[in-house]
Parts: sequence; C-alpha cells; structure tokens
Amino acid sequence: MDLTQTIFEVIDMRSFSNLWFWIALAVLWSTASHWVLGVPWDMITRARRKGGKFEDDVAVLVRVYVDRILHVAEVSGLVLIVLVCFLLTSLAVLGFGYAVEFAQALFLLALPMTVVGLLSIRSARIIDATHPEGEELYRRLHAHRMTVQLIGMASIFVTTMWGMFQNFSFGALGG
Repeated sequence: MDLTQTIFEVIDMRSFSNLWFWIALAVLWSTASHWVLGVPWDMITRARRKGGKFEDDVAVLVRVYVDRILHVAEVSGLVLIVLVCFLLTSLAVLGFGYAVEFAQALFLLALPMTVVGLLSIRSARIIDATHPEGEELYRRLHAHRMTVQLIGMASIFVTTMWGMFQNFSFGALGG
C-alpha cells in the first residue's frame, strides 16, 4: 500500500459521508454567527446589559473592524472579486459538471460564506455612513447577526439535502 492510498483512506474524500465535513460545517456557521463584524457576540450582549466600559470597548472594536473591512474592500476589492468568482466557478464546474464530491462540498461551504462576506461589507458601509451609537449600534449588529444565521440555516439545509442525496445515490456499500 503506498502513501497516497493510505492518506486517501484516512481522509476519505467522499465529503458528505465524512463526519469531519459535518463538524467543519457546524463550526463554520457557529463561528460566523458568533463573530459579528469581527466583534464577539458575548461582548456585544455584555455591553448591552452592563454599559459603561463594555459599551466603549464594543464601540471601539466595531469602529476598528468596520474601518478594516472597508479598507480591504477598497484596496483589494477588485482582486478579491476576481479570485472569489474564479474559485466559485471552478468549484461549481468541478463539483457539479464533473461530479467531484469534494468540490461540491467546498462549493456548498464557500458560496454562502461569500454572501456573508458581501453582507459584512454592506453592514460596515452602513455603520460607517450613519455612525450609530448605543442601542442603535446594537440593533444594527443584531440585524447583521440574524441575517447571517438565516443564511447559515438555509446553507445547512441545502447542504444536508444535497449530502443525503449524494449518500443515497452512492450507496452504502460503495455501489
């Protein structure tokens, strides 16, 4: 048995039947909904409840991350658009055109995260334009988080349905 065969047996490139893929999917979406524009959600809820220093910390972090997101979007936005479109198109063609299951799995992870990235840029632009403070800022961050969670639920549903379809199509005994 050679090294390549051993690696592929351990990793199992059939993504939808692999437990690690589903763990990665859960971690991806729990992380995406926990970090709201770079700020941890527990910090936002603490600031909302207690105010004071916690509120100042959240305001500073939101300002820093909003400026960072907008800077990256302005400086390298065109290059990122080209690379992301190329990556998504390549994964879609490989996955659904050539039936490469690993590419399908990556596409089903990457496409909704691209939507979340665009949503983050949109929210950052709104926050930068309106400069909300206090409860208004928390409402904007909460709306962003809820939208990310809705995208995540839809993504998990679609990925689960496609994964079950692939697993039923492939068969339990590899046929």
